[in-house]
Amino acid sequence: MFIDEARIRVRAGDGGNGCMAFRREKFVPRGGPSGGDGGKGGDVVMESSERHNTLVHFRFNPEYKAERGRHGEGSNRTGREGGDVILKVPVGTIVYDEETGEKVFDFSAADERVIIARGGRGGRGNAQFATSVHQAPRECEPGRPGEEHTYRLELKLLADVGLVGYPNVGKSTLISRISAARPKIADYPFTTLEPNLGVVAVGDAKDEISFVVADIPGLIEGAHTGSGLGTQFLRHIERTRLLVHLVDVSDASGRPDVVKDVEVILGELARFGAGLEGKPMIMVASKIDVANKDKLAALKRYCKKHKLKLYEISAVTGKGIEELKYAIAEKVESLREQDSERANPQSA
Repeated sequence: MFIDEARIRVRAGDGGNGCMAFRREKFVPRGGPSGGDGGKGGDVVMESSERHNTLVHFRFNPEYKAERGRHGEGSNRTGREGGDVILKVPVGTIVYDEETGEKVFDFSAADERVIIARGGRGGRGNAQFATSVHQAPRECEPGRPGEEHTYRLELKLLADVGLVGYPNVGKSTLISRISAARPKIADYPFTTLEPNLGVVAVGDAKDEISFVVADIPGLIEGAHTGSGLGTQFLRHIERTRLLVHLVDVSDASGRPDVVKDVEVILGELARFGAGLEGKPMIMVASKIDVANKDKLAALKRYCKKHKLKLYEISAVTGKGIEELKYAIAEKVESLREQDSERANPQSA
C-alpha cells in the first residue's frame, strides 16, 4: 500500500509542577524552602529515515503525545523530564501546519531531525523564590502546557528521472527493462496505481553512473484538476531533474493524433504548476516494433520543430533501450553538475 499523504495531531508533554516544601531536619529549627522544580515535558520529534517509504503508519495511528514532566519534590529534587516521542518519516516528506498552511520542514536527506512540538517548561519550586527579605516563600509554579499542533504530511518521491505519458504507453515495461523494479504490467489503462522506483546503473564499475527512475501513473487530459489519478501523483514529478516523455506510436492506444497526445501531457504539466513545464525533457517513441509509420513520422516532425531529441525504443524487444539508458545517464550527470555549481558558485 502506497500512502503519500497523512494528517497527524501531536501534543508535547506538559511540564511538571514546582513543589512547595520546607526543610525539616533535626537540630535545624528554622529550615528554609526546599521545593524542587518540575521536569520539562517531552518533545515530539520528527526524523527522516531511509527505512520508511510510505506514510501508511500515520494513516492508521494519527495521534501522538509525549510524556509529561514529573513534579518537583522536597529536598530540592527536580522532577524527571518527560520522554520524547520520535516519529520516523520517509525522505522526501514535507510537513505543513494544517491551520496556517505554512511549510514547517522539508526532509530532503536521511537522518534529518526537527522538533515539531516542544514540551512545556517545568514550574519553579518555592526554593527559587527565596530572597533575603522573603526567606519563607510559599509560592510555586505549575508546569507550562506542551505545544499542540495538527500537521499535514505530504510525501514527494526523490528521483532523478520521472517517466510521464498517457496510460499504457509502456512506462512500467521500460522501468522493468532498465532496473530491478518489477511493477504490475497489463494491457488496460491505469495498471500502475502507485509510483514505482527503480535504480539504474550505466557503465562499468570504474565509471558507473547510477540514477533513480520513478514510474509515475499515467496522466490524462484534466489531470491537473484531479481527473484520472491526477494531482495525487503529479506532485511526485516536482523533485525530478529530468522528465522522460513516452509516446505510444502504435495503433494500440486508440488515439490517432500523437502530436495532440504530446501537447495534452505538456499542457497538464504546465497547468499543474511547480515549474514542471520547464524541466528538461527527453522524448521517447515507444512500441516501435509495432509502430504506425504515419504516427512516427508526425512525432519526428514535431520533435524536429521543437528541437527535441527523439529516441525510438521497444521495451518488448529491447531495441533502443541501451541508447536511451546512456542518454538519460549523460543528461542526469550534466544536471547534477549544474546543481552542484549553483549550490557552490565559488568552487565553479
